[in-house]
Amino acid sequence: MGNRIQRLILLLVPVLAACAAQPAARRQSMSGTDFIRGEVRVTEHRHGDDLLSAGLGLAGLVGVPAPFVNPLWPTPGELRRRAIQTSWKGIADLGPLGGYGHVYGGVPSVPGREYQAFAQIPGANAPHRVLVQVPDGFDAARRCLVVTASSGSRGIYGAIALAGAWGLARGCAVAYTDKGTGAGYFDYADDTGVTLDGTRARRGTAPLEFEPPAAAPTAGIAVKHAHSGDTPEADWGRHVLQAARFGLAMLDRAFPEQAPFTPQNTRIIATGLSNGGGAVLQAAGLDEGGLLAGVVALEPNVHVPGQGRALYDYASEAAIWLPCAMMDARFATVPFARAPVSQTWPLRCTSLRAQGLLGGSTLAAQAAQAHAHLRDAGWTDEAMAVAATSTAFDLWRAISAAYASAYLRRGPAAMPCGYRYAAMGPGGLPGLADPVSRASWWADGSGIPPGNGIGLYGGTNLSPDPALIGLTCLRALWSGNAPEARALHAAVDATTARLPRHGLPLWVVHGADDGLLPTAFTSEPYVAWLRRAGRQPLYWKVPYAQHFDAFLALPGFGERHVPMLPYGYAALDRLWAHLYEHAPWPEEVPVPAARPRGVGGLQREGLGLP
Repeated sequence: MGNRIQRLILLLVPVLAACAAQPAARRQSMSGTDFIRGEVRVTEHRHGDDLLSAGLGLAGLVGVPAPFVNPLWPTPGELRRRAIQTSWKGIADLGPLGGYGHVYGGVPSVPGREYQAFAQIPGANAPHRVLVQVPDGFDAARRCLVVTASSGSRGIYGAIALAGAWGLARGCAVAYTDKGTGAGYFDYADDTGVTLDGTRARRGTAPLEFEPPAAAPTAGIAVKHAHSGDTPEADWGRHVLQAARFGLAMLDRAFPEQAPFTPQNTRIIATGLSNGGGAVLQAAGLDEGGLLAGVVALEPNVHVPGQGRALYDYASEAAIWLPCAMMDARFATVPFARAPVSQTWPLRCTSLRAQGLLGGSTLAAQAAQAHAHLRDAGWTDEAMAVAATSTAFDLWRAISAAYASAYLRRGPAAMPCGYRYAAMGPGGLPGLADPVSRASWWADGSGIPPGNGIGLYGGTNLSPDPALIGLTCLRALWSGNAPEARALHAAVDATTARLPRHGLPLWVVHGADDGLLPTAFTSEPYVAWLRRAGRQPLYWKVPYAQHFDAFLALPGFGERHVPMLPYGYAALDRLWAHLYEHAPWPEEVPVPAARPRGVGGLQREGLGLP
């Protein structure tokens, strides 16, 4: 069980707008495919291979990692298969009790073609990947293109369990973007990065998805999301719209006799979850030309000016305060709140008391005060309880360090607060990357280390609570008024969403128990903002649902929570009925009467879909 949990942790460690009005030249550059850099790679997937599972099927996706014949030199096809498998496992609950494939969802074999390229936002340093899957069974009578962005900081297949599983089975083409994130890690030790086909190459020998400035071999590992110098989050909406335009162009190429494919004759449905959900909402706010026909966003990382809270704000807060708050007796039976790693959490209470941030002479009193502090900041008990897992997996530190570097446009040798990424050597110390692990980073990596043989180092001292000094520094970038703090706030402001056009069908689906992107900070203020502005979004706040469906396979999770994906599929089904079957778009929808499955397997009635 311990090894299984460790594998899940490595898969799931990270997770996870529009600027003010942009110049006309920047907006116009979104037309056509002038944003493509280099070749468009076309591959065929049939006869034991397919678009949705690379030939693995549901049983293969659940199984051991797809093998490489030569682990030092995996082929593009092997890397693709492994990347698809990793993305499925990181997003969906494929366990025997989770119900995937018989209660909801499915993994049919879908033969077809893939078109992949690097795309560039004007002025950006690094490209983002775009990929279009065109099924052989594309429905020419009901032209449909699903556009999506990867969840968290994942790579190009990071939304396949949502957008691919729903769209390909309906005969839709699916366009993906990694939105400037992904596991195209650059290793300075051998000066290599990742090419378009997923294999590694040295700087200067092939176009790379991320090529940072030259530095010494000891500079460690550079990560696109954190180190591109672009603050990619500010352009996530533009990434999505570029992917949609790329999708139309590749449909022209796939079916020239049916061209042109346009927003007027092809319905474009945008969907995504987590950071991908935030990306499609950003795209909706930028879509002045009516490219999108409808939007379904699951558990979105979305922020609106002056309302809710930005991810960096509550993540940097959680990193400091949640370890102590979890010691409160009310969380004693919460999964992972009393895991072995929690044995160090009482030290955080002691540290906060030493800084004068807590009073009380007992751990119980200090934990109660930390809990009250978070409650006053807007955290619910439900969100805190589930956030015990993110705390145990050290997600808050990983998110805060990476996002601070992205917001401040720092390179790998100048990350804020002394952090850095490096390959993990013997004993967990910084060292040289294992060549086998390095060869599979693109397929296995989550987009934000630690994980897959890469560690997050620095930001510590020799005190009894060594991580606190770095976390305090990261928090000061939000709560302080130094020039760096002001720069970080300006970068976060550039990620805020804009209002979508009137009449755009838009549905937000979020778990009531989300402990990573709590609804009180994200979806609820966003939906309220839209309604005050005269928009009519639909909103499901799903009882007992939390952020990571894949966590439902962990001890204590599946019994307490319901998966999110079936509600996303259901919302997409209703959007389809509206767009293609003339079903009226409702003004409101009843909240699902979801209930946890308990110790047994998930049943359809437990989803409580209205």
